[in-house]
Amino acid sequence: MVEEKNCRVGSREWFRRFSCGVADCVGASWAFGIALVLIGIWAVTGPVFHFSDTWQLVINTATTIITFLMVFLIQNTQNRDAKAIHLKLDELIRSTKKARNWLVNLENLNDDELTRLQKEFERLQKRSQLKAPGEQDNVEDQLAAIRGNGEKKNGHKKEAEKRG
Repeated sequence: MVEEKNCRVGSREWFRRFSCGVADCVGASWAFGIALVLIGIWAVTGPVFHFSDTWQLVINTATTIITFLMVFLIQNTQNRDAKAIHLKLDELIRSTKKARNWLVNLENLNDDELTRLQKEFERLQKRSQLKAPGEQDNVEDQLAAIRGNGEKKNGHKKEAEKRG
């Protein structure tokens, strides 16, 4: 069982290195130049092949196959980059005393929760522009507003919720 796991880890590591290497290469200016030259050669050979269906099929097939494979390689590198950025941001959030640590897993919120949070940050930005220097926001009030759970800073529910 351990050997199977090591095999999977080894193949994942190989694919990681391969996809990162390919993404680095195809993202280089020389790779674009090579692609441009190949397209130029194909275009110049058009009259030689009388612009036949086979001549067109060659470029269509080649570009489709290359695009199909590149999607997976580039997606792999983007997933890794996004994960690394999330981890770096999580570390910054955790290391800042005034930061709200519950923001660490924002990527797990649904779209409605993210929209509500975005609106709250927009509200806080406008509010901070109107504040006098040194004036602080009440963090507990911000949390209650963002979560939309109706809690006041003392932790009690709204009066209407108590009656209901």
